[in-house]
Amino acid sequence: MANSTPGRGFETLTWDNGLHIIDQTLLPREHRVVPLADLDAVAEAIRSLRVRGAPAIGCAAAYGLCVAAWGSEATDVDSLRQELRAASKTLARTRPTAVNLFWALARMERVVEGEHGSVDDLREALLAQAHRIRDDDDAACREMGRLGAELVPEGAGVITHCNAGGLATSGYGTAVGVIRAAHEAGKAIHVYVDETRPLLQGSRLTAWEMKSLGIPATLSCDVAAATHLASGRVDLAVTGADRIAANGDVANKVGTLGLALLCRHFGVPFYVAAPVSTFDPSLASGKEIPIEERTADEVASLYGVATAPEPGEGFTIANPAFDVTPAELVTAIITERGILRPPYVEAIGGLLRGA
Repeated sequence: MANSTPGRGFETLTWDNGLHIIDQTLLPREHRVVPLADLDAVAEAIRSLRVRGAPAIGCAAAYGLCVAAWGSEATDVDSLRQELRAASKTLARTRPTAVNLFWALARMERVVEGEHGSVDDLREALLAQAHRIRDDDDAACREMGRLGAELVPEGAGVITHCNAGGLATSGYGTAVGVIRAAHEAGKAIHVYVDETRPLLQGSRLTAWEMKSLGIPATLSCDVAAATHLASGRVDLAVTGADRIAANGDVANKVGTLGLALLCRHFGVPFYVAAPVSTFDPSLASGKEIPIEERTADEVASLYGVATAPEPGEGFTIANPAFDVTPAELVTAIITERGILRPPYVEAIGGLLRGA
């Protein structure tokens, strides 16, 4: 299954007698939809960023358990449960920061532990839950877009970091969902896209989405963000999130903290768009959020060409995939259940008590 032409209606992941995803490592050179035939393929796709973005990772993990269930030769419910428990642990080990992964697996695990008359009944119940997780994400993103668009002035310049678009979700986007909704409402906005080193999710993915959607945009190096803000061309920033602590501290793609600090310096609102599933009330602050450290080669090379010396002789390479933006730098958090403003401990507590 393949599609070489980007378009407005792409789906990040689909179930069609099995799980299919857009291989995001190939974009923007090639738009290819690939099947994930077994659990190992799903886990590898998450680890290697073939599918990425907190909500999309959660959706992929949910369907990953369906892949495991359909691939199982178990003939009784208890045996299939045992296999699915192990499969869930495999998926949980793929990436540590995005809490949506664990949230989605918890929803699927409740189905696994429920009462089922047969192996086929359990399989169908799992697939129904995975579809609900995907559909809930799409509905949440569209509602966040509707609410967040009200924060975007007519003719605004909007800066974003990494990719929190359709490719990071079931298809509409969180931060990019806000941008899309403002554009669809007829607001003449212009988007400034950070390239997002080292894996260029901004230039490869967000810029691809902006061009596909017909939204005016300018791509530039991460280090040019300060120049855009200093020029007065940027009226607000909006990013996604991979985990939000109980106090409102936000983990997102590395570089987000720097953008938030720039926004504070230049008096530009800094917004975060994230579904309720991204909040982790078990963590009091961002200091407790696990930060994924990825391999050195992602920093030291680009498309197979070395861009740095080999580590050794006292020289090392750091590659944290995320950073944490303190709550005091966040102007507001856009969720599908409303826009949260400081003090965040009370706002988040109230939001989750109503969940």
